[in-house]
Amino acid sequence: MKITVVGCGALGSFYGARLFKAGWNVNFLLRSDYEIVKQNGIYIESVEGDFHIKPPCAASPNEIGISDLVLIGLKTTANRKYKEIIEPLADKHTLILTLQNGLGNEELLAEIFGDNNILGGHCFVCLNRIAPGVIKHIAHGRIVIGEYNQKPLERTYTIASMFEKSQIQCDVVENLEKAHWEKLVWNIPFNGLGVAGMAGLEAVLTGKVVLDKIATKTLTTDILLSDEKWENLLRELMNEVIAVAAAKGLNIDPTFEEEQIERTKTMGAYKASTLLDFELNRPLELESMFLMPLKEANTIGVSVPRLSALCSVLVELDKIRSQKTNTKLIE
Repeated sequence: MKITVVGCGALGSFYGARLFKAGWNVNFLLRSDYEIVKQNGIYIESVEGDFHIKPPCAASPNEIGISDLVLIGLKTTANRKYKEIIEPLADKHTLILTLQNGLGNEELLAEIFGDNNILGGHCFVCLNRIAPGVIKHIAHGRIVIGEYNQKPLERTYTIASMFEKSQIQCDVVENLEKAHWEKLVWNIPFNGLGVAGMAGLEAVLTGKVVLDKIATKTLTTDILLSDEKWENLLRELMNEVIAVAAAKGLNIDPTFEEEQIERTKTMGAYKASTLLDFELNRPLELESMFLMPLKEANTIGVSVPRLSALCSVLVELDKIRSQKTNTKLIE
């Protein structure tokens, strides 16, 4: 099986490296890190053991050509480039598996490539890209995958087996949509509050940002869980997400919330991906991870005051981030 990893940041590089180390035919499609990875390879600093690989890599999808499996680890802010990036890699037999955050990714891929060969999934993992071609794996690593708009097929289990043979726990889910909402139970509060905390607790509760009260310190997971007020807000957001899922007929186990809290406690002072994006002046994954879930809640009539206020704060902070970036570019 010829595999191409698209989006070789922390997530794509980590899982792609694990697959390559296990002997699979893996190609890496890179942009900014291309020259460094081509020369030095990829270093994985992991709690499960460090390792180094020098895989085939390319700066253009045309250099790689048609693949059997395209593994997408892009930020959802790059989804507008799906056709440009993936089309040279795919024919009617190519399987496309997106491991991106949030909602709407499979739907967009299906619009372009048809819905027969689209799969999706999520990674429950704690890792960061700490330098070009260097990934720090802190904890966890489990993947769940499923078919878009259909039950698992033989190919679904074949891909899961490929991950398992690469020392990656991979579970196949019957209902991919439910898996998306389960991941949102973690992503919305921890990714969202990590950034929105800059505006203060009052802002996150009301949705109103006061510019002269914005702090310079963002909130890592340990800070969110060590302060009773922030932890209560975390749990309220989790419960809102679970309520929306339930209204959609996607019943999430009542113990799931507590499992996520306990799992996060093992991460220490972890910076979620949205927090890192904000600190590095990169666009936030607002649409897929926050605004689309809010729209779904509003459409089916579920009250989500905490999520609504959080989205308002994040949109405002992202505008401020963008304005600062543009000002620096002008200067």
